[in-house]
Amino acid sequence: MHAKALHSFLLRKSRDPQLAADLTQESFLRLAEQRGGEHITNSPAYLYRTANNLLIDHQRQQLRHKTDLVTNDVLAEVESGNRSLEEITEAHREIERLQRAIAELPLRTQEIFRLNRIEGLTHAQVARELGISESSVQKHLARALAHVMARLAEVDVRP
Repeated sequence: MHAKALHSFLLRKSRDPQLAADLTQESFLRLAEQRGGEHITNSPAYLYRTANNLLIDHQRQQLRHKTDLVTNDVLAEVESGNRSLEEITEAHREIERLQRAIAELPLRTQEIFRLNRIEGLTHAQVARELGISESSVQKHLARALAHVMARLAEVDVRP
């Protein structure tokens, strides 16, 4: 009865059908295991809480195991010595400036920017995900891009 709704919940959060199916199954398994021990008064709430916690654990595990933080092209360039230490340092500074500029945005705008520019969702997909209109997505993105571009155009005076 709750399996389809729980799967949909996990699919919306993870955007991965296989992961959503696995976590749905694991949530029901944990509910069945708990019923043997203690009394659970609200099974649907237990299922959703368990599913959400499993998803968070999965995402944390993925971050810990992520080894492709730097692309092979960048590693090859560093290895071959084509880029100087100054160029690599400057690239890191640019990334830091970009992160600071994004962090200055309102939270909703940051989320829209992340979904569209980093995760690659279309305007329509972002609108559906957040329950807002496509025109709101476009307005947030326009403001975000203008802000980020202005910040990146500023001269960094740090040593």
